[in-house]
Amino acid sequence: MAPLITLLAVTLLLRAAGVAGIRGLRSWHTSLRGGLAAMFALTGVAHFNDMRGDLIAMVPPALPHPELLVTVTGVLELLGAAGLLHRRTAPWAAGGLALLMVAMFPANVYAALSGLMVNGAPATALLPRTLMQLVFIAAAIAVVLPYTRTLARRRSAHPYSAARQEPQSLHK
Repeated sequence: MAPLITLLAVTLLLRAAGVAGIRGLRSWHTSLRGGLAAMFALTGVAHFNDMRGDLIAMVPPALPHPELLVTVTGVLELLGAAGLLHRRTAPWAAGGLALLMVAMFPANVYAALSGLMVNGAPATALLPRTLMQLVFIAAAIAVVLPYTRTLARRRSAHPYSAARQEPQSLHK
């Protein structure tokens, strides 16, 4: 639940700062990037603090080297958090983090179905965990979308794009 609270609280706090006049935080998009960055900084650090043992236990037994997997995913989350803070790297970071969340979801399923303890409490039940994961993935995709629209507009405005889109007209 802490990641969801962090995502929502930081996003809303940054958005409020934008409404209060901080120019760089005027858009929801920028605020969401900041909220996601805070969330992934929180979850990434968890891979290296006292929660590390719980996260290692969440790795399904079929996967090799659970300690290494937890280390790698923690590093990727921290790098993704940093990448979200920069406009040029944000779409790549958000896309990579969305894929990472999909790849890590089996660990959440395993934890929920196996009755593991996480941070001193039973792992979140599967349905709420799935819904939260969908919110996190949707937030990451929401960061990526404006960049894909901008890229599509740039490509359609390119002087040679019409020739690339209609090659059949050359054969008439």
